[in-house]
Amino acid sequence: MAYINDTARQAASLFAEPVKDVNVSFEFFPPKTEKMEETLWASVKTLEVLNPGFVSVTYGAGGSTRERTHNTVKRILSETSMQPAAHLTCVGASKTEVDDVIRDYWDAGIRHIVALRGDPAEGADDYEPHPDGYANAAELVAGVRNIGDFDISVGAYPEIHPDSPTLAADLDNLKRKIDAGATRAITQFFFEADSYFRFMDHCESYGIDVPIVPGILPVTNFKSLKGFAGRCGASVPGWLGDMFEGLDERPQTRNLVAASVAAEMCRRLYAGGVRDFHFYTLNRAELTYAVCHMLGLRPHVAGK
Repeated sequence: MAYINDTARQAASLFAEPVKDVNVSFEFFPPKTEKMEETLWASVKTLEVLNPGFVSVTYGAGGSTRERTHNTVKRILSETSMQPAAHLTCVGASKTEVDDVIRDYWDAGIRHIVALRGDPAEGADDYEPHPDGYANAAELVAGVRNIGDFDISVGAYPEIHPDSPTLAADLDNLKRKIDAGATRAITQFFFEADSYFRFMDHCESYGIDVPIVPGILPVTNFKSLKGFAGRCGASVPGWLGDMFEGLDERPQTRNLVAASVAAEMCRRLYAGGVRDFHFYTLNRAELTYAVCHMLGLRPHVAGK
């Protein structure tokens, strides 16, 4: 009985700690259809009340949603209280074309860019830089920095980017992006807090001292997650599969489990000193909202 009581005490303590000074940011993807646009803007409005530090809007693979990304970012800036961050990649464009996009963002009032190398072009297995383009994310960061005084976020990989042969090579690449002018890194998603804390130890040993924000992905479809995780270097622990087993036809239950799993990890990160969290929303606001609520965030009401 003493063991049971002690276990209950430890479980309660995870959510009992008062939460202060938490900062969140959200990632959306641009809509492909009118219905998806309605879903996106409903999500934006749902999460706006949590007063995020910024919200980012992705590119599709190979930059395939470039124009929709631009339009979505500009609309967020003009129609909401949130500060948008525009994703920008090296894929399929010359330096001149990319620089024109950067200047267009600056002229529109966008001051935050998420600079990424990008995925291989559609139909290609491996990444190939444009012959007249930026070769990698470090070059892209330097290009952005040369054009304007942007806040620049870059990607980081707690479990190593699939194209990096070793952890050392991956950390070297991150260090080059920081040295080129990046102001923060946002990690690829992961599912165990220790993955993030180990990565932070490695970054410290490399002299990487900018904020490294954990990327949080509440699970919406476990089958799709496994394929996606394999392509971006994220491991999926066996226990996570057990949690979602048998829930394919129970979306409401699946969302409850997903919120609980993500909130527990966020609380463990918080207990370890993390105060900034970036959520990959997949334009599913209620799930992200639930995790933020369990993390301790409450709606921001103007004047209070």
